[in-house]
Amino acid sequence: MATTVEIDDPTDPLVAVFMGLRDHDLRRLREAPGGDMEGVFVAEGETVAGRALAAGYRATVVLVDAARDDPLPPGLGADVPVVRAGPSVVTAITGYQTHRGALVALARRPLPSAEAVLSDAGRVVVTEAVVNPTNLGVIVRSAAALGLDAVLLDPTSCDPLYRRANRASMGLGFALPHARLDPLPDGLAPVRDAGFAVVALTPSADAVDLRSWADGLDPDDRVALVLGSEGPGLTAATEAAADVRATIPLAAGVDSLNVGVAAGIACYLVGRP
Repeated sequence: MATTVEIDDPTDPLVAVFMGLRDHDLRRLREAPGGDMEGVFVAEGETVAGRALAAGYRATVVLVDAARDDPLPPGLGADVPVVRAGPSVVTAITGYQTHRGALVALARRPLPSAEAVLSDAGRVVVTEAVVNPTNLGVIVRSAAALGLDAVLLDPTSCDPLYRRANRASMGLGFALPHARLDPLPDGLAPVRDAGFAVVALTPSADAVDLRSWADGLDPDDRVALVLGSEGPGLTAATEAAADVRATIPLAAGVDSLNVGVAAGIACYLVGRP
């Protein structure tokens, strides 16, 4: 049985990990290497937290509304403190009310190498400069739901474990391997070395229709879908380095799709549910 602690002071050291959750830039700095919260991430809500625990992440502390009487997600260790606080204290800590939900801080695990992730994969997503956590969460959710095996991120893409990212992915990314690549396009080397066809997603009219190209795939073909930044898309160098430049045809007068939407369509076309 987890240990329950009641607090009425938002500066209590037990809940320091949850401070500033709504400030993405602050959280990024706090959770980055060298930050005061290095090695920790936060999951919000029973579904997301439960999936993190089911994937083997270890909880370190839980924050709940003092009025909550629902059971906590299974998998909490007996030594994990469960901190109960009233709405005003929760708001002061996090910047918003959890409405009888749960916030769970969990310990990060060492990231595997790209080579290790690719060794058992057949279809993967690669991101370049995807900096919006919600968009990245949608990409991860699409990849997990539509049969892709991993997500690889360049150094400028945001962290799929950030709270907003794992909330948008509904925690599906916790069981989906992810790794970091070196800056693209050179960072695609391990992808190529593992025998993947590198497919750059672009709105360019001279690119091939992704649906037509995907129709020719064999089940054992290895495919890496490369998705670019929310604004400019892929860099010219990365697009030029791809084996295939592919597009999702759009109606006249529409120039592009949100990267998360594009990822969902592309994962549906090449994935293996």
